Amino acid sequence: MRRILDRYIFREIATTWLGVTMVLLLILLTNQFARVLGDVAKGNLPKDAAMDVIGLSAAQYLTIIVPIGLFLAIMLALGRLYRDSELPAMMACRVGPGGIFRPLMWLLIPLSMAVAWLSIDLAPRALQAVDRIGAEARREADLTSIEPGRFTMVGPDKAVVYGERVLADGQMENVFLQRQTDDGQVEVVVARRGEQRESENPDVRFLVLHDGRRYEGVPGTTRFRVVEFAEHGIPYRLPQLDPPEQTPHTMTFVALSQAGEIEHVAEMQWRISIPLATVLLGILAVPLAKTQPRAGRYGRLGIGLLVFIIYLNMLSAARAWIEQGSVAPQIGLWWVHGCVLLLALGMLAVQNSVHRRLLS
Repeated sequence: MRRILDRYIFREIATTWLGVTMVLLLILLTNQFARVLGDVAKGNLPKDAAMDVIGLSAAQYLTIIVPIGLFLAIMLALGRLYRDSELPAMMACRVGPGGIFRPLMWLLIPLSMAVAWLSIDLAPRALQAVDRIGAEARREADLTSIEPGRFTMVGPDKAVVYGERVLADGQMENVFLQRQTDDGQVEVVVARRGEQRESENPDVRFLVLHDGRRYEGVPGTTRFRVVEFAEHGIPYRLPQLDPPEQTPHTMTFVALSQAGEIEHVAEMQWRISIPLATVLLGILAVPLAKTQPRAGRYGRLGIGLLVFIIYLNMLSAARAWIEQGSVAPQIGLWWVHGCVLLLALGMLAVQNSVHRRLLS
C-alpha cells in the first residue's frame, strides 16, 4: 500500500514538474530566439551559430528554471491532492510527513545534483562558449553578413560596403565601397559585381570587384584620380581574435577557489547556493502547498511565488553585499539559506502539531 502511494505521489509531482519546466523553458527560449535572429540580421552572429547560441542559452536558463519548476510543481501537485481530499484521506490512514517526503526525495535528490552540475560546471562553460562565438563572429564578418540595400562596415578599417543584391553564392551586384587609407586619402569604388576570396594570409581577405571604377583622393581638393578596371582586388584585414576576457561568471570553480578575491568568493557561493536553494525550496513547498479540502488548486500559489521572489532577491542582495564588502565572506549567502530552512522547519512543525506534543 505504501509503495503504491509513493509511486502515485512521485508521478504526480514528476509529471507536473516536467510540464512546468518545459513551459518556462519554451517562454525563455522564444525570447532568446528573437534576440538571436536580430543579431543574425545585424551581422553580429553567423547564421550557422544561431542554434548553438540558443542551445547554450538553454543550459544557462535551466540553472534557474529547474528549481522554480520543482517548487511550483510540488505546490501544484500537492495542492490538487489537498483539493480532492486525497491527502487528508492518506493522512487518515496514518500516512505521515514521511509519506510525502519519501517520494519527493526520489525527484529532489537527482534534480539537485543536476542543478549542481549545471551551476558549477556547465553554465560557466556555456558562457565561455557564447563569448567565443561572439568573438569569432566579429572576426568572420564578411560579405555573408551584408544585407541587400544596406550599408555595412567590414573589417577593422571600417570600410563601408553596399550591395544592391546579394546572390545565393555570396556574390554582390551593383557594389559600392568607401574607405579611408592610412595616408588620409578617401577611396570610393563602384562596380557591377563583387565577391570575396581567401588569401594565403589567414588574417587577410580580398574583396574582388568586377567592371567598375575607382576614385581616390583627398576630400576638399581637386587631387583625385579615376581608374577604370575589369577586375580589382581590395585587401582587408580581419580583426584580431583575442581570447574573451575572464570574468567571475565564466571562470571554472577551481579557478574561483584559487583566486581568493571578494567577487570570486561571491560567485563561488552563488553557484553553491543554486542547488542548495533547490533542496530548501523543495522542502518549503510541502507546507506551503497545504490547503483546505475543496479549496482552489492555486490558492497558495501566489504566496509561494512571493516567497520564491523574496528568497531569490535576498540571495542577490547578499551576493552584492559580499562584493561591496558589507558582509563578511564567512557569513556570505548562508544566512539567507538558514532563514529559509528555519521557516520551512517551523511551518512543518506547526502543521504536524509538534509544538503541542512538546508542550503536553
